[in-house]
Amino acid sequence: MSRLLIVHHSPSRSMQALLEQVVSGAHDEDVQAGTPVEVVVRPALEATADDVLAADGYVLGTTANFGYMSGALKHFFDSTFLAVGGALDPSGAPGEDAGAGTTAGRPYGLWLHGRYDLTGAERSVQSIVGALGWRQGYDVLGVLGDLDEAALEAAYALGATIAALLTD
Repeated sequence: MSRLLIVHHSPSRSMQALLEQVVSGAHDEDVQAGTPVEVVVRPALEATADDVLAADGYVLGTTANFGYMSGALKHFFDSTFLAVGGALDPSGAPGEDAGAGTTAGRPYGLWLHGRYDLTGAERSVQSIVGALGWRQGYDVLGVLGDLDEAALEAAYALGATIAALLTD
């Protein structure tokens, strides 16, 4: 059975609503009808390198704070990066072996929520998952301001799509 790891920082009602939709999408009965996918949900401050290594795909959720990902998601990456196959050169940039680690090639999805600008938060996450060699499996879901039905539907589709990629 494949495993989908959902790592999130959901301190607000909006982020919690998006998380619930991502999880519901991952459990979609059409997706789960074939080869079932185990869905593991971890707050970013609790997710471990073992969680990442045991998963076949990932969905990440973060608030956009002051032009960057949440401190909780940054902590997740800081505490797992090298253990899951990330590589850095002496300058701190992705090293020659970036993307060649044990989790390389695994699909991921990303959702972000903020009030003003998501650009820096998205760029910061994308640079780290790029150094891990993860493969983007769905368009980034970026939500500015209040949630609407379209954002909730997109979150559901994000969870369902990444889970479906693990059933092949």
